[in-house]
Amino acid sequence: MQPRQDITDIFSTFVLFNADSFHSWGTDPKLRRSIKSCLEKSSQPESDNFWAIYWHQVWQTQSSPLAAAHISAYLQEVCYWVSRKIALNFPSQSSVADCFQIAISRVSKILKRFDPQYSSNLKGYAELAFEGFIKDSLRLRQETDICTDWGLLHKISRKRLIDALQNAGFNSPIIESYVLAWECFKELHTTTNNTKVRKLVEPDALTWQAIANLYNTQHLSQSSSSTPETLEKWLSISAKAVRAFLYPNLVSVDAPRNEQDGGSLLDIIPADVEKSLLNEIIAQEEFITLQKQTKQLQTVINQAITALDAQSQKLLQTYYSEKLTQQQIAQQLEIKQYQVSRRLSSIKRQLLQSLAQWSNETLHISPTPNVLDAMSTSLEEWLKSVNSEQ
Repeated sequence: MQPRQDITDIFSTFVLFNADSFHSWGTDPKLRRSIKSCLEKSSQPESDNFWAIYWHQVWQTQSSPLAAAHISAYLQEVCYWVSRKIALNFPSQSSVADCFQIAISRVSKILKRFDPQYSSNLKGYAELAFEGFIKDSLRLRQETDICTDWGLLHKISRKRLIDALQNAGFNSPIIESYVLAWECFKELHTTTNNTKVRKLVEPDALTWQAIANLYNTQHLSQSSSSTPETLEKWLSISAKAVRAFLYPNLVSVDAPRNEQDGGSLLDIIPADVEKSLLNEIIAQEEFITLQKQTKQLQTVINQAITALDAQSQKLLQTYYSEKLTQQQIAQQLEIKQYQVSRRLSSIKRQLLQSLAQWSNETLHISPTPNVLDAMSTSLEEWLKSVNSEQ
């Protein structure tokens, strides 16, 4: 993959695959016109990081689809490399293209969770997020693949079932009936002896009749009774909806709409670029403020690391700079792997406490669970990026 250098390209092009390999960069004309308009209005050249924070702020304040598309374009490279690394490490799980689509479809979550107060490095944050999204999805898919329909229904949560049925387009009364049928199924059909839940077989005729009787007893508002055959059909439909929900059809934002209309999905984004742009001076001032806060944050982390004992500093360097695994470090120190994990967690808790204190005293932001979660992610991102440069 040839990296993009030009700001216009970085915010207006998308990865095109040939089978499972990178083929070329595809340009979206609307995004290209948008970013060029911004560059022409800017009084001085700005970095790609500036424009990433800028577009994130536009999205945050205006829920702009155009801004989200620019961020999606910006994150194409980091998404590709994360996807490639995971696909190579787990070749039997999924292809590079599949991993890429899993990750890039979660850009909206990155937009929601990223907080410029704790980090101005959107790419660094996205790298960690993409890796988590892909691994979580692969774990879920692997578990789903080895489950029978009945095992899947037994393992699924009530909320996920409702989400799946809503995603399939069913209305509330139907969802209510399907969920009650599922609850009766879970109560009366369980595993036997050594059978694992994921290998659960279909209920026998007597169990189906018992499930139907329980359903009809609890569904008092229904004028006519439901038969075992009806409940079997509903639960089969529910299992199909769950699998479709766990395996969504991932469509790239620059994918063609259809043969008749032509163009891409980006063509339906409103073209009111002029109205959606924030005032340039305000954006630049806020970016400068964020840069100052980022430098302060780095100083706080550096001071906190310096205050650690020599053994803890060495452990951080070995893990993040030398990139040894916890198992390799454990072998060097002649201790157990879980002891290395505990030490690393303890060290990061100390650093996080320093960040929380600085946030409370300097930014006047109380260390709520959400704030601590954001700071923890930023700390991990900072440790990885700084040590990788050494």
